[in-house]
Amino acid sequence: MSVAEATSTAVERKGGGSRGLLLVILGALSAIGPLSIDMYLPALPAITEEMLSAPAQVQLTLTACLIGVSVGQVVAGPVSDVRGRRGPLLVGVSGFMVASLLCAFAPSVPVLIVLRLLQGVLGGAALVIVRAVVRDLYDGAAIARIFATLMLVSGLAPILAPIAGAQLLSFTSWRGVFVALSVAGLVLLLAVLPGVRETLPAEQRESGGLGHTVRIFWQLLRDRSFMGCALTAGLAFAAMFAYISGSPFVLQQVYGATPQQYSLIFGLNALGLTAMAQLGGRLSGRVEPARLVVLGLVTGLVGAGVLLTAALAGLGLAGIVTGLFVIMLGQGLVLPGTGALALAGQPAQIAGSASALLGVLQFALGAVAAPLVGLAGEGTALPMAVVMLGLIACSALVFAILGRRKVR
Repeated sequence: MSVAEATSTAVERKGGGSRGLLLVILGALSAIGPLSIDMYLPALPAITEEMLSAPAQVQLTLTACLIGVSVGQVVAGPVSDVRGRRGPLLVGVSGFMVASLLCAFAPSVPVLIVLRLLQGVLGGAALVIVRAVVRDLYDGAAIARIFATLMLVSGLAPILAPIAGAQLLSFTSWRGVFVALSVAGLVLLLAVLPGVRETLPAEQRESGGLGHTVRIFWQLLRDRSFMGCALTAGLAFAAMFAYISGSPFVLQQVYGATPQQYSLIFGLNALGLTAMAQLGGRLSGRVEPARLVVLGLVTGLVGAGVLLTAALAGLGLAGIVTGLFVIMLGQGLVLPGTGALALAGQPAQIAGSASALLGVLQFALGAVAAPLVGLAGEGTALPMAVVMLGLIACSALVFAILGRRKVR
């Protein structure tokens, strides 16, 4: 029996629910990111109007959250390798709950940006520890299947979050959306307390201070295979956040979609991503994960080409939505596949640090990409299409150069 299998069995015997219940809780925890990002997307134009701000400045609230998630993962990942998973997880979830409530009372966009940064830092702790827990409990090809399962559970968040946000806006302001996020944080905390036990025994934890953490990160940065998969995932993630930050303005202001219509379009794209992730998970035992990543990258490039053509040729809302949907199908193979490939080759003792670096690259690149669409222009879908095509093309190029050994 492997160390991971032994640890997993021990966790189940100690209590805290069945393996299936644990996966549901981990999936819900991984939904912190989509919840905090997607639920308030339909409100971006309303925030812009109420606070008399420019769209690019309001989009910085998204950028701040992404930067915060990156910082939170850098801190919580290594800490969880030393202190264990449960303590940092509880701090992150409870802090997310408080920060979300504070966002509801922000008096201005600059204050909201700062609070979104704090919200991201605390939410990032939960995100990084979820991946580390999976690495604690599973080995080999099973990691890819579990990541796909988690994406099925957490995939409900981007489908339901914008719909819920749009419905909340029908009887409350954007501030009510953040109150709802705080309530969601409370529910998650109540689930974690009895449902998630410690998965990294004391004898398997790392020891050392800041210098040891820096050495581990340096070791990971020099790992060609890890960095190839991590950068591929990061660039693909950045393309998705270019869509997340740009689509509320493109679909609602350029093409006239209502908040409710936008939420349905967003949900459809999330559903496509989730369904493709499940297909990839089922195929992972028969098809090499690297080949599934290649298929996802090719699919994403095709979708980005359709999106750019629709923007240039004036094909209307239907053409834009078609391109976005095809891109999301590709993302459903790329994101879980690259994450599994990056973590599968790392020992459990540094899984938190590896998960942190993987998440940092994703959210840091996403933070850079998010405001680009707004800065490039507001009255057309062309900036969003160009940014997404460029990022997906760079993602494919990185995987072809640094990930080619895994493909072979």
